[in-house]
Amino acid sequence: MRLRGMLLDVDGTLVDSSDAHARAWVEALSEYGYFIPFELVRLLIGMGGDKRLPTVAPGLSSEEGVGQQIAERRKIIFLQRYAPHLQPTPGARAFIQQLHDDGLGLAVATSAQGDELDTLLQAAGVADLLPLRNSADDVDGSKPDADPIETALHRLRVSAAETILLGDTPYDIAAGRKAGVAAIALRCGGFPDQDLAGALALYDDPAALLADYIRQRAPFTVE
Repeated sequence: MRLRGMLLDVDGTLVDSSDAHARAWVEALSEYGYFIPFELVRLLIGMGGDKRLPTVAPGLSSEEGVGQQIAERRKIIFLQRYAPHLQPTPGARAFIQQLHDDGLGLAVATSAQGDELDTLLQAAGVADLLPLRNSADDVDGSKPDADPIETALHRLRVSAAETILLGDTPYDIAAGRKAGVAAIALRCGGFPDQDLAGALALYDDPAALLADYIRQRAPFTVE
């Protein structure tokens, strides 16, 4: 099957932001008296924030009450303290540029909030190459639900069988599987290989994936 499209996660995949997100959550939670270990929150980065908050603090919702206040405070902390210092993952710009030049359909499929997404893509150095994007604001369910993937497929106008998802977390792989889209996983998001089981292939970062893509020209095949 010829590859026609690629769906792209952002955090941990194109920009080295996963630790920053986790720290922002830990700091926001602690301001409201919830002292959650960084390591626990870090394991949940890649899952939608609407699911992450009740997982670490049962009974809280990001949609109302104290949970909503914590979620809003987390956003402020992230954008003010951490976003200005974010860096692209190795090879992010070069990889996206290559796919763009080859005429591949590209769409962002993320659980990041819409008002943070452009900041993240600017930090990754790829905002100009990825105008087709959806965020948590555009879907009913966040990763690991299939909604972000299915919405991106609809906008890209390609079938699941002709598309690959590029991500860095088990939540990306699970969301892709539910939508019928195979995933390539990157280690630069910080998850161990065993947590990325089920991916079509594993690479260290976009630079390593680009090298393989250039060498083979079309290394992505879905059985």
